[in-house]
Amino acid sequence: MNVEATIVPAGVADAGEILTVQRAAYLSEAQHYGEPFLPPLTETLAEVAAVLDGPDIVLVARSGHRLVGSVRAHLVGDTAHIGRLSVAPDQQGRGVGARLLTAIEEACAGRAARFTLFTGADSARNLTLYERHGYRIVAHRPDPNGTPLAVLEKTAVSSARSDA
Repeated sequence: MNVEATIVPAGVADAGEILTVQRAAYLSEAQHYGEPFLPPLTETLAEVAAVLDGPDIVLVARSGHRLVGSVRAHLVGDTAHIGRLSVAPDQQGRGVGARLLTAIEEACAGRAARFTLFTGADSARNLTLYERHGYRIVAHRPDPNGTPLAVLEKTAVSSARSDA
């Protein structure tokens, strides 16, 4: 039976589960790029807890009591920097990542004029997901370890207003 994932704000108590899912999710990326030191794999429990205790927006997807995914947004000015979109490997391909992406954008509504994120430049599934959600590649750069990244951006959809 496939239980629909519920997306809710994360709390500090979720740090361990977030880190576990994040590491499991990014392992295939590390193998693909031959780079075991990707930042999502080297982040510590204390660092995840600090993010959860700070101003960033962090959402989790739960299937029953199990945490199956998470995503973060860090707001700088009118830009939401989305990161660490992670889905448990056995839940990938079921729409959890797409729902998390939509939810984090909605959580930033009214505060972000644009969204930016990055992924591995050769990560076809990730690029397809982001492009399907309106993101476009605007640059390429290496991460601190030299892994090639694609930087993507999207303009936030503003709700119709009558400010005239």
